[in-house]
Amino acid sequence: MAGKGRGETVEVGGHRLQLTNLDKVLYPDTGTTKADVLGYYAAVAEWMLPHVEGRPATRKRWVNGVDGEVFFEKNLPDSAPDWVARHTIEHKDHANVYPMVNDVATLTWLAQVAALEVHVPQWRFGPKGAQRNPDRLVLDLDPGQGVGLAECVAVAHLLRPVVEGMGLELMPVTSGSKGVHLYARLDGKQSSGQVGEVAHELARAMEADHPDLVLSTMGKADRRGKVLLDWSQNNGNKTTVAPYSLRGRTRPTVAMPRTWRELASKTLAQLEYTEVLSRLKRRGDPLADVSAHVPVPSGELGEDFRNTEAPDHDPTSTTRDRLEVYRSKRDASKTAEPVPADAPASTDGTSFVIQEHHASSLHWDFRLEHDGVLVSWALPKGEPDDPGTNHLAVQTEDHPLEYGTFEGTIAKGEYGAGEVTIWDSGEYDLEKWREGKEVIVVLHGEQRGTRRVALIHTGHGGGRAASNWLIHRMKDDSDGGHGAGGNGAGGRGAKSSVGNSSRTTRPAGGSPDGSGRASSARDRKQELPAPDPVAPMLATTGDAHDVSEGDWAFEMKWDGIRAVAIVHDGAVTLTSRNGNDLTPAYPELQVLAERVESEGGAVLDGEIVAVDEKGRPDFGLLQTRMGLTRSRDVARAATGAPVKLLLFDVLRAEGRSLVEDEYDDRREVLERIVEIGGPIDVPPAFEGDLEAAVTTSKHLRLEGVVAKRRDATYSAGRRSRAWIKMKHHQTQEVVIAGWRPGAGRRAGGVGSLLMGVPGDDGLHYVGRVGTGFTDRELDELLPSLRATERKTSPLVGVPAVDARDAHWVTPSRVGEVSIAEWTSTGRLRQPSWRGWRPDKSPDDVVREG
Repeated sequence: MAGKGRGETVEVGGHRLQLTNLDKVLYPDTGTTKADVLGYYAAVAEWMLPHVEGRPATRKRWVNGVDGEVFFEKNLPDSAPDWVARHTIEHKDHANVYPMVNDVATLTWLAQVAALEVHVPQWRFGPKGAQRNPDRLVLDLDPGQGVGLAECVAVAHLLRPVVEGMGLELMPVTSGSKGVHLYARLDGKQSSGQVGEVAHELARAMEADHPDLVLSTMGKADRRGKVLLDWSQNNGNKTTVAPYSLRGRTRPTVAMPRTWRELASKTLAQLEYTEVLSRLKRRGDPLADVSAHVPVPSGELGEDFRNTEAPDHDPTSTTRDRLEVYRSKRDASKTAEPVPADAPASTDGTSFVIQEHHASSLHWDFRLEHDGVLVSWALPKGEPDDPGTNHLAVQTEDHPLEYGTFEGTIAKGEYGAGEVTIWDSGEYDLEKWREGKEVIVVLHGEQRGTRRVALIHTGHGGGRAASNWLIHRMKDDSDGGHGAGGNGAGGRGAKSSVGNSSRTTRPAGGSPDGSGRASSARDRKQELPAPDPVAPMLATTGDAHDVSEGDWAFEMKWDGIRAVAIVHDGAVTLTSRNGNDLTPAYPELQVLAERVESEGGAVLDGEIVAVDEKGRPDFGLLQTRMGLTRSRDVARAATGAPVKLLLFDVLRAEGRSLVEDEYDDRREVLERIVEIGGPIDVPPAFEGDLEAAVTTSKHLRLEGVVAKRRDATYSAGRRSRAWIKMKHHQTQEVVIAGWRPGAGRRAGGVGSLLMGVPGDDGLHYVGRVGTGFTDRELDELLPSLRATERKTSPLVGVPAVDARDAHWVTPSRVGEVSIAEWTSTGRLRQPSWRGWRPDKSPDDVVREG
């Protein structure tokens, strides 16, 4: 095994692996390095492999350590060694290639790429990649706020005799996170659906018998003081973190199988990897009987997949038929589409076609000839017509070359039923084709002319996200650069931004590049009285459990300040969520009056964001614009901090209130009355599921995702669970109640700010923050703090050590910090200053998470 040097080549199980960056720290709190992780997985392999072998493995990677970004992977990357066993799973609109962790070499490769967590389903692959029935049942005990391991153990002891009465033996695993998993071995005679039904009924029964302790429904609003009995991981499409897998938390904890005697211990805690091996050597694997090793018949693992890009690939061996998925979705006797019977031969043609497809929803199919097939993407919003616009492109199954001339009707009841017409076709010049990652071509269209486009994969992701790409219209020579290194997708232009990735150009006359409007607001006389302002609706912090039931739309979460825009009589008034007038600070947003077509004006809801040179939201940059009112100061700040108004709702338009209308109806009005362009944008609701939306949000380096119920009305001025916000990184708004003097370089100035969050009995002390500032910012802050000084503390529960030299101030200003987590004592762990929130008042502050 590797030592802790910079890197070395090792042989594991007959395979050579290059191990690099062995001294990289993956767990900063404990100093645990990649070499430590590699050593752990090599040592634990003999116990871990029986629990994961033959199962599709989903991975969570932290390439820069657990303090950095996490990458969720289902598809096997192109860089994977060709000897890694794999199978393809065909989904309705895409296929994923999953690796299987069948040997120590594969486990070592996963550790090398910092795949700290391995997640697997409760079933294994069968012959030729078929899905077998599940061989184990799993119940996930997930504690809510105010409860922990002790309550999970209590539920486990209540479950044990019930499950044993069903003829099954439960075995516990402390999850390495917050809760407990319970496994039972099955005989493989029931389907995933049948096992899931039994588990669901078991969970409902436990909730009925113990309503004060157990929840069985993930969508329930209040989980405080209760344990969620998550039965859904028995679904064939769901996965659970594998036994003995590390967890990507602040410390290197492990999903550790335990005995029932251990579970009864008053000192029970989640275990770290350093505690695992000694226990295993002393008493073996408590979970061994649940996943007892059954040899997989020769030929079942990986036989149906050939990595044709491997250096030693034998061209005479069987390769996959690239039209297999296409044919599986069509009945040649019922559809007018071409359905060739034979596998396609390789070609070097460069034809392309874009077809307008009036199916269940209008979209455009973009197809490029490549190696004997038409590689295809569905474009829900069509092809973008300018470099400032990116559109979603969802990769679909490969199509036969004959499809390039197809026009006609796909019969009702058949896959893709509807009318297909050719919107553009011709030849293309290929500039770049990186399989599964990036394609750049120059299209020479017979109907639409020549233009240069790029397709960029948003990241492997999981579920539907694995098929998500962006299509980007690249600048040509006349726009200032034809090369990929200019504004093209292959260079900096490939990086998505608020200015291009989120904008929607709505086709006119049904064409993807239509544009033009009948008139603008300034050309129409508005004779109705000005609309009254409306207090904005507020979102509730939540997670995937909160949106597991019902029909939801997903929007990107923007890192800015909330603004209600009142458009009336050729002018725009902007107010913050707490009623402050923002209008003087953002004069460039007056252009909105020219972009709204609504008799009698409109009231719109949105977010003001400052964008950096790459077009991404930058909250720190927005700070330079906040609070400015003098026109000279505003003009000076605007040159370095341009802003956009991102509109996502409409509260009044066309002479009537829309707050009682449902979300989808309001969105239709918003997109119809607002013309986007310049600093005005209407980012679209994400066309995909939550997992895909989160993946895209992380790829675009945004703050998170907001889920909105499609059937919900607008709850003006209220915080509602019809809107659920999910952030990638935890933040907390705080009320500033004092400051402590600095030392060293900060001597004579502010060292840290004392923070509070409102509670039932006053403003609760939650800690102090001294990082995230520059010394200059703290120096400039001192006069305003001294101007609001008071003699007594406005906080509840300040420790004497923090109050000793504190200067107290009137708690009237709100700031925002990023945090690692809340501690059990109600303090903020590792707070870092993000900036002031002049759009918030102390009464608006609530504890997040």
